[in-house]
Amino acid sequence: MDIKNKNVLVTGGALRIGQALCKAFAEAGANVVIHCNQSADAARKLLGELDGSGKPRMVCCDFSNPDDVSTLLEQSGHIDILINNASIYQPEPLTSEDAERIRSHFEVNFFAPLMLMKKFHEQLNGGSGCIINFLDQDVAKVSGSRGSYSLSRKALRDATLSAALEMAPLVRVNAVAPGPVLPPVGMEYSRMEQTLKEVPLARPVDLRDLTRACIFLAENESITGQILYVDCGQHL
Repeated sequence: MDIKNKNVLVTGGALRIGQALCKAFAEAGANVVIHCNQSADAARKLLGELDGSGKPRMVCCDFSNPDDVSTLLEQSGHIDILINNASIYQPEPLTSEDAERIRSHFEVNFFAPLMLMKKFHEQLNGGSGCIINFLDQDVAKVSGSRGSYSLSRKALRDATLSAALEMAPLVRVNAVAPGPVLPPVGMEYSRMEQTLKEVPLARPVDLRDLTRACIFLAENESITGQILYVDCGQHL
């Protein structure tokens, strides 16, 4: 797919990885739609920075509200590439987390992107498109401490593979599974030293490597149903 002048919706696009994705796709000539929930100010600032790079715009939606999710693509207009990046990360062992946290993880990390994939497929109405879902490198193994966060990511992994099969040949569906990229929210000054001791390449993932991986998946028309681990080997 030639992504120049294509419309790309990046969920959770105002901050962190989402912001980097918006900038990378805009620099590649795409028209970026920045989705946000509580980061509207950051989204507006990013919108200003992208002015002159395609036709950027922003939309707001609360992924914990199924009614909001059902109308997001209508707000966004025609979309050629859907990047499901938005998520919440509140890891806790299954034995100690409560039902509300379990529901929140599945609403935001699984149900919302699943519904967006379905709506995206319907919106294309027989046209072609591309979906890229963001997972986590730990979908490759059993997690003993991340509880429903990990389970919600694995559910989206399985949905990625099912959708790739069901939506072919017109829609390609792939996923990226990052490793350590940025410190968790609230730990912005952490160097993630303990985590990096367990990473084969002994360093964080470069944001540019992550965004280039997504552009590669969007452009390569022979790839679907793949989970691309961009994690410096952490899943090993």
